[in-house]
Amino acid sequence: MRTITSIFLIIFSFIVTAQKNPIYTSNDGAIKGYDPVAYFKKGEPVKGSESFKLEWKGAEWLFSSQENLEVFKAEPEKYAPQFGGYCAYAVGNGYTYESSPMTWRIVDGKLYLNYSKGIQKKWEAAQGELIKKAEENWPRLVEE
Repeated sequence: MRTITSIFLIIFSFIVTAQKNPIYTSNDGAIKGYDPVAYFKKGEPVKGSESFKLEWKGAEWLFSSQENLEVFKAEPEKYAPQFGGYCAYAVGNGYTYESSPMTWRIVDGKLYLNYSKGIQKKWEAAQGELIKKAEENWPRLVEE
């Protein structure tokens, strides 16, 4: 019985810890290694480089140039994806889920990521409402 209880506590601890991570990361870091500033400057996803990296909010962020790294460093909240880079559709519906750097939109000067093109279409169909719900859901989904 102790073994089952111990396993349950380990699993529960992992789930709670995972929910508290304010930035969605993969093995490549935040935004799966893509440069957050490039979405704004180039209007497209650009893979970052290990030569230009920065740690912010416990995650490693990669950039395509030293200039983009410095721009982000000066105003990270302006360039970081909303909801820690988790799928905006998921957060709008009350949960967190991974996102893809290829399914993105800038709305009112903010970067939003989605899981897939199909999910992005659903998000765009109710974008205003889902952004509002996501902003309400975010504090209880992920402790910052």
